[in-house]
Amino acid sequence: MSNDGVNEGRRRFLTGATCVVGAAGVVGAAVPFVGSWSPSAKAKAAGAPVKANISNIEPGQMVTFEWRGKPVYVVRRTQETIDSLGKQDEVLRDPSSAESKQPEYINGAHRAQEGKEEFLVVVGLCTHLGCAPMFRPDVGAQDLGGDAWLGGFFCPCHGSKFDLAGRVYKGVPAPTNLDIPPYSYESDGVIVIGVDQEAG
Repeated sequence: MSNDGVNEGRRRFLTGATCVVGAAGVVGAAVPFVGSWSPSAKAKAAGAPVKANISNIEPGQMVTFEWRGKPVYVVRRTQETIDSLGKQDEVLRDPSSAESKQPEYINGAHRAQEGKEEFLVVVGLCTHLGCAPMFRPDVGAQDLGGDAWLGGFFCPCHGSKFDLAGRVYKGVPAPTNLDIPPYSYESDGVIVIGVDQEAG
């Protein structure tokens, strides 16, 4: 075999090897680049929006998501629960949520977006000292007031109680209703926590 044949084979091998190494380098550089498009843990903690799939939540069930390092409770309420919310005003500290933190597009006793009253979205931190209230949907629970208890949240730290709209009861340490974060519906089954619903 001539030297020209050996050199040609070597040249082809080196060209092929260079292409393979170059392609691997491109893939290696692309993976972290594409990964950088999703929000980092630091960005999420700073307030990056979080998508939450709520399509599988059963009526009467609560699911917790995390936004800005805080728990966000999403409760799917039954129609019976929604109907009962207007019957408790006399036992609540701020039934109309005048002194509580919530977006302007949240109103009414249900504290939800118009047309989406079955879903309650609240920050799961007691407004007293920031403990996480427990979901207590059990109507008539003897330890929470018997027949007067229509379901809600109970803070085990200092005994604050909230109804199933996150409104605080009178005579408990928590000064205001549970906060409602900004949120919008991407579709019927997905909400984006941290992005306000567009007016219109």
